[in-house]
Amino acid sequence: MLHIRRLQSTDSLEQLTALLHRGYAPLGAMGLNYTAVDQTVEVTAERIQGGHCFVALWSGELAGTVLGKPQDLESECEYFGRPGVASLRQLAVEPSLQGKGIGRALIAACERWARESGFAELALDTAEPATHLVALYARLGFAQVDTVQWPGKCYRSVVMSKRLAGG
Repeated sequence: MLHIRRLQSTDSLEQLTALLHRGYAPLGAMGLNYTAVDQTVEVTAERIQGGHCFVALWSGELAGTVLGKPQDLESECEYFGRPGVASLRQLAVEPSLQGKGIGRALIAACERWARESGFAELALDTAEPATHLVALYARLGFAQVDTVQWPGKCYRSVVMSKRLAGG
């Protein structure tokens, strides 16, 4: 039922953006102004540029997404610019399909891409007040390594990283 693949040029960025909006809506309801809560299709296109966007299909329908980015020297987050560090961004799962392992499978795909690309670590960030997400990432082997205050955000983010075997 679950199939994960790279985003293709024939995939709809409108559908991907709508999925991001639905996936991040509970965080928006917490008062957290994550970019994906209300980003435009143009912002989605801009954010995936230079990265490796994966999509999850559940019974052939778009069910989730994640973006892997190589070392990012232009990021406001210094940790994302460190040598050997790739980052995981824009993870979202269709709310009605959460709890089926789709998010974990997307994270695993991103880890595989990073490892195969020669990165030693995969880092991510999430809002400090989203303690449920911080705890989830910790259970998946990510440890807090830094914090970052993104411009325009009403919260500080926890930066977490995971060493990749063979990386």
